[in-house]
Order: sequence, then structure tokens, then C-alpha cells
Amino acid sequence: MTDTAKAVAEAFVAARREKRALVSYPGETPADMGGGYTIQDFAIAIDGREISGWKVGKINPPDDERLGSNRLAGPIFTDSVVTVNVGEAPAMPVFADGFAAAEAEFLLHVAAGWDGTVPQDDDATRAVLDAVHLGIEVASSPYPGINADGPPVTVSDYGNNYGLVIGPALAGWETIDFASVLVRLEIDGSVAGENTTAAMLDGPLGAVRFLLGNLAGRGIDCSAGTWVSTGAVTGVHPVVPGEQVLATFEGQGTVACGIVAATSA
Repeated sequence: MTDTAKAVAEAFVAARREKRALVSYPGETPADMGGGYTIQDFAIAIDGREISGWKVGKINPPDDERLGSNRLAGPIFTDSVVTVNVGEAPAMPVFADGFAAAEAEFLLHVAAGWDGTVPQDDDATRAVLDAVHLGIEVASSPYPGINADGPPVTVSDYGNNYGLVIGPALAGWETIDFASVLVRLEIDGSVAGENTTAAMLDGPLGAVRFLLGNLAGRGIDCSAGTWVSTGAVTGVHPVVPGEQVLATFEGQGTVACGIVAATSA
């Protein structure tokens, strides 16, 4: 299994570096979450880039019960993160012949100095944070079936992450009820989804707890601090190059980006 997992990881890393699609899954698909994370860990080691955050995604029923987890995680590499000012809309690349989507998300930052203890409630979780921002996760993979083939496959290719847009800070994050903020995502001016975090299991703070537990269990150190892209509030919305994405967090601000095709040039 180790050799098989390493071969899959090598194929994904190569495809991402060369900005090319994979018509089929590059090897034996992982059957469980452990298998998916084994491939992901190999890929992280092979890739070698700095990680500045992690994405968290929801696993829907009945897969959550079957797989023993209701969330999944994947790395966000520093060179794929863009911090924007009001009015800016950076060009974010995707695999045009693979899978591509945009997601409106709350971005919670775990402060440097986290000692490995996983917080058990919302108050303890807020205590390990030092910032919360509004953002857009760009989900993209060289493999078109990255989500359709199930969570272990999603996990195996970095959790399907390909970028992060960090927008304005969330005012009053220390005490705010995240579910009180209505979030809307538009693509080329049309509403693709609208919702609040009330639909997100135990919300953004729960996503942080899951992520910290996941990293601790895998022996991954994030004591230097890390971003957590806590999950799609309005859903996972497919995008194609040329489209414009706007995420509105009512009463708090907006984040925007354009979608372009990833190229090797």
C-alpha cells in the first residue's frame, strides 16, 4: 500500500506542477480516510512547498457514518494564498480540464504558540485564535472526479484545494455568532448560493477543532500559526476560466476574484 500511495502522490504532484489534467485517477483509489491521508502526506513531502493554512470540508451522509468522519482536511500552500484590499479581484488559477469551484468561507487563524491541545468548546477555540477574515477558497484538482469519487479521493489530492483569497477582517470575531451573518456567493452577477453557517455542523469553530485534532493525530506541527478555511457556507459552486466570483458577508464586507486557467508558462 505504501508504494501504491506514493505513486499516486507523485502523479498528483507532477500534474499540479505541470498544470495538466489527469483523465483518470492515477492509481488505486483509497478506500478509507486513512488511505487518503497517507497519499496526502506523501504528496506534501514530495511537494516541499511551505504550508500556511488548511482547508476543511464537510463529509455528507451517508459517507460520514461509513467513513467515521464528518469533515476532511487538506493543505493550503503559501504561494497559492492572496491577501486582497477592498475592491481588488485577483486572478485565481484553476485546472480548466480538471475540477474547479469557488466557495465563500470564514477564515480563522490559529495563533502562534498552539501547544497541541485540542480545544473542546467554542470559548476554548476562540482563545487559540488571533484573527478571523472573510474569504474565498478556490477548489481545483487535475482530476475531474476528485469530489464525485468520494471523500478519501478528495483528501488524496490536497483536499481539492488550489488557492485562498483572504479578504477583510471580521469585525467583533471574538464574540460574534457566525450564524448571524448571511453569506451569498455570486458568479458573473448571478446568485449561486446563499446561506449561513447554521448549516455547517458545529460551524467554523467546530471546523478549527476538527482540523487541530486531525493535525495532532497526523503528527503535523502548526505551532507557528495557521489559517483554517473552515468550509463552504453556501455550497461548492463550479467555475470556469473567465468567470468573476463575488462573496458577500452581509454587514461585514465582500471578497472577489476572477477565475483563470492554470498554465505552465
